[in-house]
Parts: sequence; C-alpha cells; structure tokens
Amino acid sequence: MRRKIVAGNWKLNGTAAETRQLIRSLRNRLAAIELRADVVVCPPFVFLETAVDAARGSAIDVGAQNVFWERSGAYTGEVSAEMLEAVGVRHVLIGHSERRTIFGESDADVNRKLHRVLGTTLRAIVCVGETLEEREQGLTQAVVKRQVAAALGGAAAGRADRIALAYEPVWAIGTGRTASPETANEVHRLIRAELAGILGRSTADGLRILYGGSVKPDNAASIMSRSDVDGVLVGGASLDAAGFAEIVAAAR
Repeated sequence: MRRKIVAGNWKLNGTAAETRQLIRSLRNRLAAIELRADVVVCPPFVFLETAVDAARGSAIDVGAQNVFWERSGAYTGEVSAEMLEAVGVRHVLIGHSERRTIFGESDADVNRKLHRVLGTTLRAIVCVGETLEEREQGLTQAVVKRQVAAALGGAAAGRADRIALAYEPVWAIGTGRTASPETANEVHRLIRAELAGILGRSTADGLRILYGGSVKPDNAASIMSRSDVDGVLVGGASLDAAGFAEIVAAAR
C-alpha cells in the first residue's frame, strides 16, 4: 500500500506570526488524529525557517513552493535546493500550474529543477495538468503524458522514492470546480502507465500521485478513496488548520 500524502500549498499568504500560529494549531489537531498520511505544508520562502522551527518534533514536514536548477550564481531572486536543504526543508513543489502559466516555466525548466533536487536529500512533488482549453479540445491525455515524460526524462529509477506526482487540472484550481473522483483516478492511471514506461512497472506502482484542484474537507475523502489517488495537494483550504486537519483525517 502506498502511504498517502496531504500537502498544503500556502501560496502568497501569511506572516511570520500567522505561520507560527497556523502550524501550532495544526500540530494540536493532528495530535488527536490517527495519521495515515504524510503531512506537508509549503509556506512562502521567507517563512520557511519559521515553519521548520514551529513544526520541529511534530508529524508535519515543511516544503517549498519552488526551487531553481542551479546551486549558486548570478540568479537574482532565485533559491537553490541546497539552500532549502540547509534550513530544514524536506519537500519542494516543482512545475505548479501557476509557475507554468503565470511565470512561463517550460517542461524543460521542470526537468532541470527535478534533476537539481534529486542531487540533494529533498523530495519532489512534480505537478502536471491541463488547462480548460486543452481539456475542451480533448487534449488531456496528450498534455499530461507530455508533461510527465518531459519532467522525468533522464531521472534514475533508483531515486524515484523521492518523487511524487501531483495531477492538478488547471481549470479546477481556485475555481471551486473539482474533477470527479472517477475522472481524477482515470488520469492518475494514465500517469502511472506513463511512469511505468519511463521508470519501470514496479517503480511506477510504488510512486505516489496526488490530486490537486479545489480540494476541501467535504470532498477529500471521496477523492482519496480511489485506487490510484495517493493523496491531495491542497490550496486555500490548507490555510485553515481545522479544515486542513479534516482533510488529513480523511486519508485512508
């Protein structure tokens, strides 16, 4: 059985004080739950050390929302995997749809970031998913297969235990629209089949695939009940400790 992951992407939200309070409240709520999932929170870069300190000794891991593909150099505004590692970060999101659509990150950029991360101890959550226009044109399978193949190109199967995928249909992020559990599971199966061709069947069977897109306490259990859905990537609902703890509790 693949252990589920429940990851919260805080995006551009919060203050240092709010970060401490949110993690403190989440710790207290998770202490009363029989955890069946790995729990990750991804605050903005400037609050990562605060989050690591607040989460120390708990079941909460801290992740970053982005990373650069070089270790150091003249790259103003960028943050390396080694820097994240040094402050105690354990996970990093790569290729989130907002990075792709707003900031123009390409499939090649995602691949370079993944290879950089795999050179450290960090764990990657690689995001893929189609836009509404692509979905309406019947391109979901083609887009997702292309993104998976491009992201993992050259990745060694021996390091795949530090990779998770997140299917996040762009049309469902922050819109209140959610892919049905059946639709999500169908795309996850497609992703796993693509992974099998890249990394081998046994490796693909062990790799975790999350769903992201308007995940909330009232739909999390249904989504995570599907055979190929190995957790969720939560946006706005992760900013509420009570609601996020409910989502964690829904993991079975």
